[in-house]
Amino acid sequence: MDVKTIAVIGAGTMGRGIAYAAALGGYKTILEDISDPVVAKAAAWIRQSFDEGVRRGKVDAAVRDAALALLSTSSSVAEAIRGADLLIEAVPEELEMKRELFTVFDNLAKSSAIFASNTSSLSISAFTGIPSARDRCIGMHFFNPVPKMQLVEIVRTPHTSDETVATCCEVAQRMGKETVVVSEAPGFITSRLNALIGNEAFAMLEAGIASATDIDKAVKLGLNHPMGPFEMVDLVGLDVRLKILEYLHSTLGEKYRPNPLLCKFVEDGRLGRKSGRGVYDYST
Repeated sequence: MDVKTIAVIGAGTMGRGIAYAAALGGYKTILEDISDPVVAKAAAWIRQSFDEGVRRGKVDAAVRDAALALLSTSSSVAEAIRGADLLIEAVPEELEMKRELFTVFDNLAKSSAIFASNTSSLSISAFTGIPSARDRCIGMHFFNPVPKMQLVEIVRTPHTSDETVATCCEVAQRMGKETVVVSEAPGFITSRLNALIGNEAFAMLEAGIASATDIDKAVKLGLNHPMGPFEMVDLVGLDVRLKILEYLHSTLGEKYRPNPLLCKFVEDGRLGRKSGRGVYDYST
């Protein structure tokens, strides 16, 4: 399938990053969110990110200008998805919200459109049981921050067609990403591994085995990870990680039971960078 227009639904951290990558890849891109302030903030972030890329010599000014010319925003799902070839939802990890959104996709999108979800852990089939479009439903799991992270997990359900998989791989590659194809399973590849590493890091911190700084340092220098588990969870959001663990615990068993210290931090509002404090303090 020839994709020319991409609609990204949800203009939060992930949605705006996906829209940036889509426009940079040369696609006409529509970024939608029901909140006008969120859309405006996302558009400003995208422009600032392109400008920063130009200043650093990573993006040519002409490429920036062409990408920004391809980008538009909307506060209406119906308006955003009409005529789009690929719809990528990047809304919160709420099953019912995604199920309702995919029903809207089926009712209002053009008959050939591909429906993709950026979920990081949920079963794609749980919210894409649309008989008329099951072969065009797929997962495209991007990583935060999208402009810098190279991987996209392409998650196929038992019903996803080979053509849909091939199209989404091509789209991701045009965005400058590498892809892996995963058969649908809770947490795919990366979320399952990250959840275990992060949960064990909290267990070590809770037991007083080492400080958060030293655990992060050990993982970066000893295991060659670019970020430590606590730096990563503060970036992603402790509440997001907790939801993933709760889902994996319910679907994959006891080894994914969320650590009590993680639960306490979330209860105390320590959600990471977005709240000013997570494992580390960002208030100063």
